[in-house]
This record gives sequence, structure tokens and C-alpha cells, in this order.
Amino acid sequence: MADEKIRHIVRIANADLKGDKSLVIGLTKIKGIGFMFSNVVCKIAQVDIRKKVGLLNENEIQKLNDVITNPKKYKIPIWLYNRRRDYDTGEDKHLISSDLKYTQENDVRRLQKIKSYRGLRHAAGLPMRGQRTRSNFRRNKGKAVGVKRKGGKSGRV
Repeated sequence: MADEKIRHIVRIANADLKGDKSLVIGLTKIKGIGFMFSNVVCKIAQVDIRKKVGLLNENEIQKLNDVITNPKKYKIPIWLYNRRRDYDTGEDKHLISSDLKYTQENDVRRLQKIKSYRGLRHAAGLPMRGQRTRSNFRRNKGKAVGVKRKGGKSGRV
């Protein structure tokens, strides 16, 4: 009987979520929302985290949308935001979906323009946080380097 009422796709924060997932897991499918932030949003909106996304009513969906788009209004801790001390404005924000992607692209573009170390590594397609590159990241550099065998075509001596 409950299965008949489940909506298969629910739109929250401009993202389509599967109706058969629990709410806390379903919200993590939105780009920019992780497990911890999803948990806090559910608690503030006073919606059970185990409830299926497809069983939400319109009031709950509106409340979730409002909490996700205005986290400052609901006093969500700043350490949960994904954009603290923004480069341009200096304020703390939480970005989701296309805003997050656009901002990340601009950050990388800025780093490349000022020719910082991280920007140059981004441009070259190499890791920028100190990882070794001898054995990993081969796909970015070209042909793989292997061990040369002794002998002829078969490789046996």
C-alpha cells in the first residue's frame, strides 16, 4: 500500500533524487552535500532521516529546500560549509550543484592565470599536493614505462 504512494523522482534543490532511497542518503546525491551536511539539514527541517525520499510531502520538500539554500538562517555550524572565507567576498557560504562547479572552475582558472604552483600543476594534469608521480598518474603523462626483458620476441631466455 505504501509502495503505491512513493514518487519515483523527487526534485530537491534543482536535483532529481530517487524516491526509493532514504532521505539522508538521497540528499548526498546533490553535488555539494555530504553525509554530515545532509544529517544536519534533516535534523533542522525536522524530517526523519530514515524516511524514503518518495514519501516526502510538499511542506517537507519546501522546508528542506529552504534549509539547503539558506544555511546561515538556520544557524548551521560554519565548519560544515564547503566554501569558508570565499576568495572574492571573504564570507562563509555553502554552494551546491552548478554554483559549486562554476566557482571551482573559476578558482582553478585564477590559479593558472597567476601562474602559481598549483595552477601550473592543474594545467599539466599532474597532482598538486605532493604525491609521487613515478608509479602513479601514468595515464596523464603518456606511454607507460615498463621493465625491459632479456631475449627475443617470446621474452624467454
